[in-house]
Amino acid sequence: MSAPKVYLHYTQEELNRNFDQRSWAPNAHEVIARYPQMSAATRSRLQHRAGVAYGPGADETLDIFPAPGLGRPVQVFVHGGAWRHFGKDDYSFVAEAFVPAGIATVVLNFTNLPQIRLPGMIDQVRRALEWVHRHAQGFGGDPARIHVSAHSSGAHLAANALQQVDFVRSAALASGPYFLEPALLSHRSEYLRLEGDEVRRLSPGLNAHRLRCPVLVAYAENDTDEFRRQSREFAAGLEAAGRLLGLMACEKVNHFELMERWADSGHEWTRAMLELFKPI
Repeated sequence: MSAPKVYLHYTQEELNRNFDQRSWAPNAHEVIARYPQMSAATRSRLQHRAGVAYGPGADETLDIFPAPGLGRPVQVFVHGGAWRHFGKDDYSFVAEAFVPAGIATVVLNFTNLPQIRLPGMIDQVRRALEWVHRHAQGFGGDPARIHVSAHSSGAHLAANALQQVDFVRSAALASGPYFLEPALLSHRSEYLRLEGDEVRRLSPGLNAHRLRCPVLVAYAENDTDEFRRQSREFAAGLEAAGRLLGLMACEKVNHFELMERWADSGHEWTRAMLELFKPI
């Protein structure tokens, strides 16, 4: 007898595998190991302010990479890591292609699961965005031109925070888990614990009409089947709500390689973000 389906057409084994990006990317460890190395190199090259507090918690800090001049657009980056891995120091490299193009970049830090619950993580991202909006002029940024970029679980956090702020000009979200029900049916339920209506309320794919800025959505050709499906479904919801800027399927990259492309000004995804965030 064939194994029973637990969500859509997935068996339990298939669903677990679809929420394990590393099993779909043979070079995952190699690529991830480059992130902190690239980030250290970026910090050595670019002027920046490290560890600026946006809140009282020890993890509530951010790094600012200003762009030359005044009134610059600002990219705020929200990192991924299955909600439980990595921090801002692993992602400084996202400033590499943007600062030379005149786009100030802010890299957020926040507390990871299980030290905090998911609603608390979203609240940290929201408060960090509000801090950037209030203080943008202090590092040469334009508070009227704040943009958000995010990857993987960071795209989920950002999509939730973007329902609560009205000053973000646009967002570019890549390879996010926008529907939480299948995640909770997978092995991620071991650490992703939600209560009551939180599954529905914190699923951006079910609340696309609540996002308050236009969104560019992307996914990697070699993302898992479920992450690709979720990106397409989220984009469809945004389109129905009049919030979709576009949907990009980035060819010849996996989940982790797409994240690495933030530093490559020649890659199609980074070019699209540069065009979206560019100085007027």
